Amino acid sequence: MAASSSPCIFFATTLLVLLLTFSSGKLPFHPRDLLPLFPRQVSWPVVNSLNTAVDLLPTFIGSASVRNDAVEWKGACFYENKAWLELNNKSGSEFGGGTLHIKVDKAHSWTCMDIYVFVTPYRVTWDWYFASREHTMEFKEWEGKAEYEYVKQKGVSIFLMEAGMLGTLRALWDVFPLFTNTGWGENSNIAFLKNHMGANFYPRPKPWVTNITTDEIHSETY
Repeated sequence: MAASSSPCIFFATTLLVLLLTFSSGKLPFHPRDLLPLFPRQVSWPVVNSLNTAVDLLPTFIGSASVRNDAVEWKGACFYENKAWLELNNKSGSEFGGGTLHIKVDKAHSWTCMDIYVFVTPYRVTWDWYFASREHTMEFKEWEGKAEYEYVKQKGVSIFLMEAGMLGTLRALWDVFPLFTNTGWGENSNIAFLKNHMGANFYPRPKPWVTNITTDEIHSETY
């Protein structure tokens, strides 16, 4: 079984290297978008080298508000993007709501997507965009006068998940076991500290159990 899988892994590795090497021009797809289709022995080392748990941190793009014309930026997938905010009262409520317009264009491939997080001090929501066109995020009703006044003055903050869907999911996989009280979580914590914090761990010399007296315990003794 292992012998029969070796040629497949070799072929997949060779193909992936060629795709990554000759992907400078625009392709119908980007090689990184196809990583989940490759064998785990091939794809996971590449994903690990491209994205880490640090990629869970979103990048602040700007704030779309009624006081500026538009916010423009370059995304991880779409290279030409802009957003603007429109206040309205479609809900007929006291303070109304709003529509956040996001226009995305010039994707680097046909299979990529951008993930965004939209934030005010009173809410956090998210969306992802796959097609080059204008998208909208509806806020049916503001959470009272405080959010209405904040949005009117400051707008809605936009954050980009630069790692994309695959990188974000991979980073989540790195972080999730850190909060589990299991052997998997313990090993993951040690691996995380080694890989991302530069920590070193050495086996404690024996004896692992010793007897101490109360006189040997001092303030701040750990």
